[in-house]
Amino acid sequence: MASPLLPETNAQQEATPTPPSSGPIQLERAAGEDQRTEERLAEIFANVPSLANVTVSVREGVVTLGGTAPDEAALARAETIAAGVEGVVTVENGITRDVSVDFEEGIGGLGDRLAGFVRMLPLLGVALLAGLLVVAFGYILSSLTFVWRRFAPNSFLVELIRSAIRFIFVVFGLLVALDMVGAGALMGAVLGGAGVIGIALGFAMRDTVENYVASLMLSLRQPFRANDYVVIDMHEGRVIRLTSRATILMTLDGNHLRIPNSAVFKATILNYTRNPQRRFDFALGVDADDDAEAAMKLGRETLQGLGFLLDDPPPEVRIEEVGDSNVVLRLFGWIDQREADWHKARSRAIVACKQALEEAGFALPEPIYRLRFDQRTATLPFENIGEGRPRTPAPPPARPAPAEASEDVAPDDEVARMVEEERAAPEKGQENDLLDPDRPVE
Repeated sequence: MASPLLPETNAQQEATPTPPSSGPIQLERAAGEDQRTEERLAEIFANVPSLANVTVSVREGVVTLGGTAPDEAALARAETIAAGVEGVVTVENGITRDVSVDFEEGIGGLGDRLAGFVRMLPLLGVALLAGLLVVAFGYILSSLTFVWRRFAPNSFLVELIRSAIRFIFVVFGLLVALDMVGAGALMGAVLGGAGVIGIALGFAMRDTVENYVASLMLSLRQPFRANDYVVIDMHEGRVIRLTSRATILMTLDGNHLRIPNSAVFKATILNYTRNPQRRFDFALGVDADDDAEAAMKLGRETLQGLGFLLDDPPPEVRIEEVGDSNVVLRLFGWIDQREADWHKARSRAIVACKQALEEAGFALPEPIYRLRFDQRTATLPFENIGEGRPRTPAPPPARPAPAEASEDVAPDDEVARMVEEERAAPEKGQENDLLDPDRPVE
C-alpha cells in the first residue's frame, strides 16, 4: 500500500537542489600494479645497505613503509625513493630509527678500518719521510748563520730570519705530508685553524708583539750607544744594554732600571753623551744701584779666564730680569764633557764669578721686604724694646776670606765605570746586547 506522503516527499526532493560532488580523484589502476610497485621498492631497498631492514606495503597507490633505519637521513631517503616511483599516490613513513648495538658489526667495522690503516702504512711512511725531509732542509738552511749575517745588520734580526725560515718549512712539510695521503680536507682545516689561532693570539699578545717589533726597530735604528747618559721620558741613567724585550739603564744611584722597548720606541729620548760639548748656566744678582754693564763684563772675563771652559762657543752673560732690589745676571759657559765634569765645572764657575764680583765691590744683596705699619700703632725705639734695658744689635759674623777656585774638574763618573765593568763581565744566561758599535747611530 502506498504511503500518502510519498508524492509530497518526491516533490520536495525534486524541488531541493542537489549539492555538487567534491570530485575525488578516480584512478584506474591496472591489475597487479600495486604488487609490481611493492616488489620494485623492496628490490631497491634491498640494494641500499642503510635501507635493507625497511618493509614495503602498497595498496591502491598508497605506500606504507615500516621496519628500521640507522639514522634520520636514511628515513628521509627511503621516503624520497618511494615517492619518486611512478604510480605512488602518497607515502606513509612508519620507519623507526634503529638504536640497538650490533657488536659483531661494530667489531667488523673496526677490523675493516684497522685493515685499511695497515694497507695505508707504506703511504703514511712515505708521506712522513717527505715531510721530515722538507723540515730538515729548512733547519739546515736556517743554520747557515754566516749567510744571513750578510743581509741582516745585527744578531737579533739574524735570529728572527732563522726562526721564520724554520716555521715556514715546518708548515710546508706538514702540508706536503697531508697532500700525499689525500687529506685535503684536513689540510684546509689545519690552515683555517692556524689562521684563526693566529688572529686570536695576535689580539691576546698585542703588547708582546708590539714590544717585539719595537725591539727590532730599536736594534736597526740604534738611538743610543752603551754607556750613553740618557733621559727617556722621566727616567735618567746610563745605558747598560738593549735586549729583545727591554732597555736596561743604570740610574745615577747605581740601580738597574728596565724600560719596555715599546715604551722606549715611543718615548722622547734626551742623550747627553752624543755631543761632547755641553752648556751650563747659573744666575747671580747684583745690587740695583751697581753698574750692570760692568758686572756683565767682569763676569764674562772671569768665565773666559777659567781654563776648563771652551773658547768656542765663548762664555756669555745676559741680564735676565730686574728685580725689586737687584739685577739678575744669567751666565753661560761651555765645556767638553770628555775633559771636564759638568757638575764640577758649573760649581767652580759659580764660586769664581761670585768671588770676582764681591772683590770688585759689587754687592750681591738678598731680597728686601718693606713693611708698612698703621700710623695709629705706637712705635718704640729699638733700645726700649724688652724690659726697659737698652739693647744693641749683634755685630754681623765675620766673612771668611774667599777661597781660590779649584781647577780640578776632571770627569770622574762612578756610574760609567760600573756600567763598563758590568758589560765586560756579563752574567751567565744574560740576553745578548743588541747595541752594535759598528752601526751608525740614528
